[in-house]
Amino acid sequence: MSNQGYQPQPLRNAVAGHVGGGTPSRQVPSFWRGQIPWASVKDFPEQSGIIDDTEEHISTSGLNASASNLISAGTPLVCTRMAVGRAAMPSVPMAINQDVKAIFPAPGISPAYLLKLLQFIQPKAEAQAVGSTVKGIRIQEYLDIKAPIAETDAQPTIARVLDTLDTAIHETEAIIAKLKAIKHGLLHDLLTRGIDANGVLRPPQAEAPHLYKESPLGWIPKEWDFAPLVSKIDFPEGQVDPRRVPYRDWVLIAPDHIESGTGRLISTATAAEQQAISGKYVFQSGDVIYSKIRPYLRKAVLASNSGLCSADMYPLRPKTGIDSRYLLAVILGDQYSRFAESVSMRSGFPKINRNEMAEFSIGWPSSDEQSWVAHILSDADIKQRTEEDQLEKLRLLKAGLMDDLLTGRVRVTPLLAEAAQQTGSA
Repeated sequence: MSNQGYQPQPLRNAVAGHVGGGTPSRQVPSFWRGQIPWASVKDFPEQSGIIDDTEEHISTSGLNASASNLISAGTPLVCTRMAVGRAAMPSVPMAINQDVKAIFPAPGISPAYLLKLLQFIQPKAEAQAVGSTVKGIRIQEYLDIKAPIAETDAQPTIARVLDTLDTAIHETEAIIAKLKAIKHGLLHDLLTRGIDANGVLRPPQAEAPHLYKESPLGWIPKEWDFAPLVSKIDFPEGQVDPRRVPYRDWVLIAPDHIESGTGRLISTATAAEQQAISGKYVFQSGDVIYSKIRPYLRKAVLASNSGLCSADMYPLRPKTGIDSRYLLAVILGDQYSRFAESVSMRSGFPKINRNEMAEFSIGWPSSDEQSWVAHILSDADIKQRTEEDQLEKLRLLKAGLMDDLLTGRVRVTPLLAEAAQQTGSA
């Protein structure tokens, strides 16, 4: 380890040149939907440094008739407008638009290392961006940003170490995306087919019609009770003044505190901290706190203790025989979410009221089956959270290593010497 870092110098010292892009005319259909990927800011991932494909493609004639340029695979790209400083590497040749610049490495500079350097200085680029509505940075000002530049022989090792972490991050993100998709499908199946006496998902109605009966919403298991949502819940009445004791010190939940579609609370604050003044509902442990206002209709969370919620939310208190966790699943399920969205669009008033909620009915399994369903969904959520925790650890590790390796506070020279020694003794 060394306390002597790399000497900061203008980024341009690591750059041989740069080129911008452009947009073919939208008025000429033949310029679009071709075979050439056309990169714009929206194609740059927030975390990954690789662009495999783009949302839009252009034709050869579109490329030739515009200021766009075809950039070779493996050339670092950087956004100079909007997501200023965000950088990525195309894995295939692609054209770029006017908000993107291709950065060509100088002799002795590894392209993979240069990409990591561009990602490292992104906060500095963002800080220098100007613009009242859309922020941007001039390429000359971007190239003037000071950056620590490592010696040539160390660059591939630095890039390789960070690439290994990028791969692990990308793979973990893919696992999380798959788990989310599985959970979404599982939620739909559990709310329409449920769990049989053997603790497994019932077969579909087409495969086992004798297990189902018809309902206004379609086929549901024969054992289920088809009933209105409001017949299974109570609405706590009355509002309290959040400025009074003890309410001012209670947690106050608003729609923005809940992650959409997941049932997770992502932030908390007391009524006093939020300087709340208007009346709020009191909820208790086991209530499902539901946002009744568009565009937050897929936001609901299960309360673990008492608190307050904003007037834009309902505390839904499950009646005897209704599992709180199952009620939350119903509220987050596709059937209710589609219903709520449709009802809220009936007028210019973007809320769903109690009378409108009374229009929704669904199949209700026994309390035991509700608990089984809730347990299965809880297991799926735990798996997802485990991967999300791992992803956060990997991102923190990458941030620390980028700072150590790219500044030179931790040198890779010992690694290179060890590799050379092993090669020599082989």
